[in-house]
Amino acid sequence: MGWLNFFEPKMKLKHSFGRGINADLSENEEEEFNKSYEAFEAKDILKGYEYFFKSLENYSNGTSNKNIITTHEADRLNFEIFQGSAKISGTITKENLYAEAILTKKSSANVALKRLILERNYQLTYAYYFSDDEYIKLKLFLDNITMNPQKVFFPLREIALNADFDKEYTKSEFLDIPIEDTEHLSAMNESELQLKYNFLHRWINESTAKISTLPSNDNAAMQSFILLYLIFKIDYLLVPKYGIFQKSSKKVQEYFSDENATVEAKNEELRVYINKLKEMDFEEFKTNFYNAKYTFNPLEKTSQEEIEVFITESLAKIRWYKNNRYNQVIPTIYNYVALYILYNYGLHVVLKNLLHTLVEIQDPDFFTSLGYTPLYN
Repeated sequence: MGWLNFFEPKMKLKHSFGRGINADLSENEEEEFNKSYEAFEAKDILKGYEYFFKSLENYSNGTSNKNIITTHEADRLNFEIFQGSAKISGTITKENLYAEAILTKKSSANVALKRLILERNYQLTYAYYFSDDEYIKLKLFLDNITMNPQKVFFPLREIALNADFDKEYTKSEFLDIPIEDTEHLSAMNESELQLKYNFLHRWINESTAKISTLPSNDNAAMQSFILLYLIFKIDYLLVPKYGIFQKSSKKVQEYFSDENATVEAKNEELRVYINKLKEMDFEEFKTNFYNAKYTFNPLEKTSQEEIEVFITESLAKIRWYKNNRYNQVIPTIYNYVALYILYNYGLHVVLKNLLHTLVEIQDPDFFTSLGYTPLYN
């Protein structure tokens, strides 16, 4: 084995991993943002928005992903922003910005969904739900009198992220209610889906086998690392949507937020859920995937200090397991640390790429199956 491949030029990623944008920002991103600020200061509102949208455009292998599309029409600027399952359409004049995202048809919504939408309006800061004659929509209205890039970024980010989340949640929890305006989504290649399905089963079997090798006494914490690592791994490498994503997120949230349940009870919840994933047939599995474009990162940027604290605490746990000769779980904890950070924290691109490199080294079979050259052989 050797590291020779690690020092060769690395292949560009052709697939999405994790929940970020998975694309490069424009080389002129900062310049476009500054031009936007200057245009807003000069009260050239439409030009300010035009530069602002250019600063949000992202690229794959040097080619624009067209995650934002703008068109001029007389004294207005029309735009479309793509964020996963959501498409935000809007119009800008010198006086204001109006944007909306379609959730579902008004006639399709039941009482439970309407109640959820009403609750969501109390949770949002800038956007809110309403219904017209045909659709239930999330909308945003901004006054452009004192507009600048900072003031427009967070409202647009809110409507984009929440429109995407709510559409995914609706499809996952309200199976009889079709979501609308999804023509921009494209199906994933069948062979890639089959590959992901096969690796899902392989990883579940490997995790089950590893748990069976643990000491019979006082192994609850070790089981937790293995089970949570598996869920983080599925999320980061397979990147499921809809039901799998929603249920996985819920299980992770419940595990870390429920202070009354025992570790053993939490592990059992994870194990039951993982068994359901294993029992899922391929036809159901593939309905949880699609290809899409993204504009905003769903994770807030995390301070370096917070990440360092987590790593330091994790290394202390590793030392404890090493000192007590529980060596079989230590490699899993190292992998868990990387995927936990990628799952929970908004990272600088350098740190994110570094952690992805660790994941790629630890799972060479998966990346080789996707067509990548292994970094370590």
